[in-house]
Amino acid sequence: MHRRHLALLGLFALVALSGCTGLFGPEPVAQEQLNENASYDWDSETEVAITLDTRSYQSVYSLPDNSSFTINDRDGLGRERSVEISALRFRYDNGTLITPANSTLSANQTGQATVIDLPENASGQLAYTAPRRGKSFSTPVHLPGATYSVTLPPASRVGVPLLSNVNPGGYETSVNETANTQTITWPEPVTAGGISLSYYLQRDLLIFGGLFLAGVVIGTIGTVHYWRQLQEVRKRRKEAGIDLEEEEDDDLRDDGPPPGMR
Repeated sequence: MHRRHLALLGLFALVALSGCTGLFGPEPVAQEQLNENASYDWDSETEVAITLDTRSYQSVYSLPDNSSFTINDRDGLGRERSVEISALRFRYDNGTLITPANSTLSANQTGQATVIDLPENASGQLAYTAPRRGKSFSTPVHLPGATYSVTLPPASRVGVPLLSNVNPGGYETSVNETANTQTITWPEPVTAGGISLSYYLQRDLLIFGGLFLAGVVIGTIGTVHYWRQLQEVRKRRKEAGIDLEEEEDDDLRDDGPPPGMR
């Protein structure tokens, strides 16, 4: 019995130390983290604008008169988890920008979600930064029925089926030539439960195209080499009279239909 208690205590400690934020209830996000610097696109034409960097993303939500806003993410097993946010900002409809340092704007984390407390039940735009990695991105739709846009990192693109994918459908794409960025826009309200996409770097397309051309060239060379070898074998067989003997044998065996069918 003593060993069983020790095993349960060890399992409990392992869970507590495994990064399950808010195991004993909501935990406030550090003020230093929430007051970090970041720049946001406040002038997007969509109600939700997400901008991807190589190691983070910035989200800007246009919110009605809310007292709080809850966001979450999902792990590889599909379980809900909180979002590690930083650089939290709120912009009133009149353009006034506040930070957690000079307002009641704050955030708390549990094991399954991050709850952002908004000041004075005001309407405006909420922005935060969160970490990410890789050439894919997904997020639950935290504001159902809103229009969404996702701007990819510089020199990144979607559009080639084998190298990229975007869900849900019904989106449009545009390219900012100056910044060399592509933006995916859902002009109609998004009703799906989540948004997911994978993209490629422009250099990946060049590499893929180069490998494809190299494969075509190598395949063509191999085919020509095989054809030449086949012709050489036929030539040697003919010089040795093998083909002639086979043709004569074929002629001898070709006596026409069997008796009774002539």
